Amino acid sequence: MVFRPIEKRERALGVKLFLKATRCVSPKCAMIRRPYKPGIHGNKKGRKKMASEYGRQLQEKQKVQFSYGLNNRQMRKLFRGKKETEKIMKFLEKRLDNIVFRLGFADSRSIGRQFISHGHFLVDGKKVSIPSYRVEIGEKISLNPNSRKLKIFDNLELKLKKFEPPKWLKLNKEKLIGELVNEPQEENSPFDLNSVAEYYSR
Repeated sequence: MVFRPIEKRERALGVKLFLKATRCVSPKCAMIRRPYKPGIHGNKKGRKKMASEYGRQLQEKQKVQFSYGLNNRQMRKLFRGKKETEKIMKFLEKRLDNIVFRLGFADSRSIGRQFISHGHFLVDGKKVSIPSYRVEIGEKISLNPNSRKLKIFDNLELKLKKFEPPKWLKLNKEKLIGELVNEPQEENSPFDLNSVAEYYSR
């Protein structure tokens, strides 16, 4: 079986980032079928080589970059200067593509980016096609009425019945309207933002 580059990223980092949405929790997940690094030497047994401090920082940087779909320029801009890591995480969590994902409207951030780019979502009733749009407290995110009849959203109401968004978001499951009601609170974050900040301070 040929694994796509996006799955190889997870295998290379050795952690599930749920880049492939529901596939990541199924037996088809690359991290389950091949839980080792990609390449001809990835499955070799023996003592694992310890990563250097720089290597560890690079891995943490790549985790954030791949999870939120950022390019190198965006990452440098985000971590430039002496910013508090808590503010950086809040900035990332307020991105529209992340909010769409957190509300359960999309199975992953990458799918959320596609939906937004295609004009499927509104912010306070206005179409926004920029995935990096920063959502502010009180703004409401809703599915574009013209998109509700599309096949990709057929089972959205059914899927959301058992879904619970983070406490800093409010979701009306009947009207398919979400709202940012508080500052994002990321608990048990898989990212070490201090290491990423150190990487960009070099």
